[in-house]
Amino acid sequence: MSVASSARTARTPVVAADFASLKGGLTKLLPELRARAYRLASDPTIADDIVQDTIERALRFSAQYEYGTNLRAWVYQILFSVFITRCRRSRRERNALFTLASDPVAWTTPERFAPPEASVSLSPTTQGKLEALPEAFRTVLKLIDLGELTYREAATELGVPIGTVMSRLHRGRKMLASQLAEAA
Repeated sequence: MSVASSARTARTPVVAADFASLKGGLTKLLPELRARAYRLASDPTIADDIVQDTIERALRFSAQYEYGTNLRAWVYQILFSVFITRCRRSRRERNALFTLASDPVAWTTPERFAPPEASVSLSPTTQGKLEALPEAFRTVLKLIDLGELTYREAATELGVPIGTVMSRLHRGRKMLASQLAEAA
């Protein structure tokens, strides 16, 4: 038997019966957690952060631990989850920095929906239901959803606050959806 396999089989199971023994078990597992985190991250600073986040989550979500089961497996799963979350966050940050490096004002430009094709029009049923809405809601729906104006542009055109435009748009969409559902 090799040294590594004998070390694996020689580990005594860590089982917690209550919150106090859970904290004690976490303390006992700390060196193993640091070693595992270092193997995953290859950086001692990041590994320490991962272990700290793991311990914090284990304590915060201790109610989810099933007392009497393998604490080591539960905490290792949390550690791996923390590691994966950090990797994904790091990838998103790198992508955002790449985007900002190529276009420094990219974050200020809202993504717009593609304009509708000129040949696309509303069905007669939808057009009739839209026309049946009260004027304030119908106008906002036409400006924003069909005319593709921003909230600010619609507010300026109507001479009302942006919050009013947002409220009318939400309520108008709900009214139109309920009328279309009744017609179906």
